[in-house]
Formats: sequence, C-alpha cells, structure tokens
Amino acid sequence: MKELLTEEKVFKDPVHNYIYVQDQTIWDLINTKEFQRLRRIRQLGTSYLTFHGAEHSRFSHSLGVYEITRKIISQFERHGYPDWPAEERLVSLCSALLHDVGHGPFSHSLEEVFDTDHEVWTCKILLEDTEINRVLREVSDDFPEKVAAVIQKTYPKPIVVSLISSQMDADRMDYLLRDAYFTGVNYGTFDLERILRVLRPYKGKIVVKESGMHAVEHYLMSRYQMYWQIYFHPVTRSSEIILRQIFRRAQELYVGGYTFDWMPNSLKGLLQGTLNVQDYLKLDEALVQTAFMQWIEEHDPLLSDLCDRFLNRRLYKYITIDNPDETLLNEISDCFSSIGMNPDYHMEIDFPFDLPYDVYRPDKKEGEKKEKAPILLLDHADEISEISAKSDIVRSITGLHQGQYHLYYPEEPLRQSAQLINGQLKKLFKLD
Repeated sequence: MKELLTEEKVFKDPVHNYIYVQDQTIWDLINTKEFQRLRRIRQLGTSYLTFHGAEHSRFSHSLGVYEITRKIISQFERHGYPDWPAEERLVSLCSALLHDVGHGPFSHSLEEVFDTDHEVWTCKILLEDTEINRVLREVSDDFPEKVAAVIQKTYPKPIVVSLISSQMDADRMDYLLRDAYFTGVNYGTFDLERILRVLRPYKGKIVVKESGMHAVEHYLMSRYQMYWQIYFHPVTRSSEIILRQIFRRAQELYVGGYTFDWMPNSLKGLLQGTLNVQDYLKLDEALVQTAFMQWIEEHDPLLSDLCDRFLNRRLYKYITIDNPDETLLNEISDCFSSIGMNPDYHMEIDFPFDLPYDVYRPDKKEGEKKEKAPILLLDHADEISEISAKSDIVRSITGLHQGQYHLYYPEEPLRQSAQLINGQLKKLFKLD
C-alpha cells in the first residue's frame, strides 16, 4: 500500500476554499488521463445555455465530493467513533473521487438516448485496463473491485456506500453548493459545516444528531428549490430535447446507411452500440460539439437544422398543457405534418419528474424509483427516527409533487404558416 505524500497537495476551490490531498493514491488517481477527462465534461450538461456561468466540470465536482468525504471521515476519526471502520478510509475516499468518472458528454441526455448508465461505465473504467485500474491495483489486487462495489452499492459495509449514495451524501452536498455558485443563484446554499459536525456513524449507518435537524431542514429546502429553479428549468429542458434529437437523428441516419462526411470511430461505436472502454473515454463534449459543427454541413436538412439550433441556441419554445390527451396530441401532430414539420423531431411532451434528480420523498409509491437511504435523526436516548417524522418542514416538502406538462416545438415554422393553422391551435400556440 502506498504511503502518505511527503508534502500535502492543495487545490484552491471556490466552494470549499481548499481541497486537501494527503494520500499518494488519491494524487495518482487525479493525475490519470481518465480522471483528467472529466475537465471536458460539464457538471450540468446543457444548463450553460440557460445559466451562462454553469460551465463547471465533473472534475471540480468530483474533487468536491472527495473533500466533503475527507472532512466527514476526519471528523469520525478525530472523535474516535467506534462505529466507523477506520480501515475503510481509503476505499471511501477513492470511491468519492471516482464516483462520476464514467460520465459521458452531456451526461444524462446521452444516457437516455443510448440506454447507457454512467455507473456501469465507471465500473468498467475501474476494472478494465486503464491508468485508474493500475493505480488502484498498487493498493491491493482486489482494491479496484472494492471501489467498484461501493459504486454499485453492493459493498458489504453500507456505511461506506452511504457516504456517496444516500439522501444526504457528499455527492448531493457538493453539487447543490457548486451548482448554486456557478449558476449564480442563492437557493442551493446551506450550512455545510454544521451538517458535518452533527453527522455520526451509528450501527452501520450515518445518522444526524437531532440537535442538527434545522441545518438538515435548510439543506432539504435548498435542494427542493434547486431542483425546480435549476435542474427542472424549462429552457434547459428545451436544449436537452434538441440534444437528444440530434443523437436520435444521427443514429437513425447511420443505421440506415447514410454516409457522413465526418464521423470519428468513437461516435460510430456510440451510434451502433459497440463502444469499448477506450473509445468511450475518447468521448467528451469537445468532440461532440465538433461533430455538431461538422454536421451542420451535412446533406440531411433535419440533422443540419438541429445541430445549428443547439450550437447557436435557437431553442424550441414551449407551451404548458394541463391535459395532454391523445386527441389533442394527434391534432397537433397532424397540423405540424401539414406545414412540413416532422412531429417525430419537432414536438415533444415533457414532464420534469422523469429527471434523474429528485426531491426528498422517503415514502415513494409502488412503481417509482427506489429511494436512497433516508435521513435518520439520533436523539438523546439513542433512538433513530426518519426526519419527516419529527420535522413539519420536511413533511410538507415530501408531500409536494408538483409538475407541469410542457409541449416543446420550433416556433419559426408555425409563425411562417400561421394562416394555415386552425383557430383552436392558433390560440394554443399564441399565434393570433
């Protein structure tokens, strides 16, 4: 096993002020090409087209998650809590640092089109022939498998998993603060230092001292506001829709035998579903945006228009639809077809609760995605309770399930053909 660095390394960070690295293994992992690639993957996908400051990367977020995890473990070790397994320190830090290393360009938008999972790719990068794998194997032969098990949430000690995957984990705490900072909003701020002070390892779980409940309430309120004001923002959804349509159209053309003037091998593998790890690691946002610039010149007018819209921020407009019934959608689809639009690409109904983000709801209904471990309070009698059982504020948040259906579409063709559209749809699309 590698030793500590002879001299501590420090990163200046706008969120945590400083990020400290004492372990040689962590330093070596940061300097691998797979981790450095995260500099070329934005943390918030297409949100930079809505909030111009949102240019921060998965690299900076991953360092932030590592730093919060380091602070939590340091506090546990400093107080000598018997329920914290001290031998799990390095695997916890490595898992925190590497938890997002498998993200592709524009993150979740790409996953949705090609049915990929960044956690699956993360584990492949950890376990296959990569620089990261070689660094981890210098710790022990089975160390890559240990880190992968934490990422997969199958590690035999759940307390380690909960550091980076729970309802109040280092991942969420960093991205809320970091995303708020770079988007320029105040919704995501909360008292991180207070929360770190009241976290406790207890019977294989991480719990919160009941005296810190108000700090957790603030965190959950901030999280709720960030989801609706940032992550569910309808303009960001518009750019994500266009991005998905570009990949859908490119895949449709490629599989159908269309010959592209420019198509790198890594994108070919993506479109035909044959990517290996080495080609996947060549995918970053610089490559994808270069492809879009080239595809503007392609002979397919639909792909060309979609790429131009994305690169030059000619986004789809949206209207709110209270009840998107099949009759109305068919009428809109027929109208779009009659004026030369392609309903498969020029209209999309969107409901934000299909996002990978979510508000805190420990009692999800049957059929909904399983919730991560809830937030538990520890009282003076060493009794544990889920926070919404004691907090009126949290209970009110968990009962909220708001959301609106939006129909996205390109506005220009509708306005140019307004005289051909019937009165009801004219009113719906505000073309009068």
